[in-house]
Amino acid sequence: MDIRLLGRVDYLPTYEAMQTFTAARLPDTPDELWLCEHPPVFTQGLAGQASHVLLTGDIPVLQTNRGGQVTFHGPGQVMAYPLVNLQRAGYYVKEYVFKLEESVIRTLAHFGVTGHRVSGAPGIYVRLEDPFSHAALVGPAPAHDPFKGLGKISALGIKVSRHCTYHGAALNVKMDLEPFDRINPCGYAGLKTVDLSTIGVETTWDEAAHVLAHQLATRL
Repeated sequence: MDIRLLGRVDYLPTYEAMQTFTAARLPDTPDELWLCEHPPVFTQGLAGQASHVLLTGDIPVLQTNRGGQVTFHGPGQVMAYPLVNLQRAGYYVKEYVFKLEESVIRTLAHFGVTGHRVSGAPGIYVRLEDPFSHAALVGPAPAHDPFKGLGKISALGIKVSRHCTYHGAALNVKMDLEPFDRINPCGYAGLKTVDLSTIGVETTWDEAAHVLAHQLATRL
């Protein structure tokens, strides 16, 4: 897998570049992993509902063809875009999503943080009271609040075209989290969003990006 560190780049041309790369792929085109961060932008997935965008202010909203609902991207967030030929790799979309989530979980573990999956809600979550606890989430989440006691630290949204993936995963490192209050993140009203900094982990964007890149390249 070829790993490309793009730095800070605008969202729209990056999105268009992923589409162009995927459309031009040949059966033997090497897989790539793009890592970057974006200036502030809200993005809507295919299932996105306008009602989940509460107050945009001066931040643009862009429609995309990834799965999921609205989310926010901004400086201090690692965006990982794996461009993978699933047919050649030999696994299905569900397993691919599991590998993305597992890569984020292993990245968090590198920093001593335990990440959790929540059934039916793609992404990775941490315990707000003790993100360093290794205890598993026990029992079904309460129906009225499946995210009780949890904060979302990583969002996922993917697109598969011609058996090839683009879009990917976001890992919040050290960012201005206020724009998440302007939306219902991933379609969930009141969902708390956190980053590594707010839960007590001091690291750099570069370090987090390199750890995540290693985990993704290992698993994909």
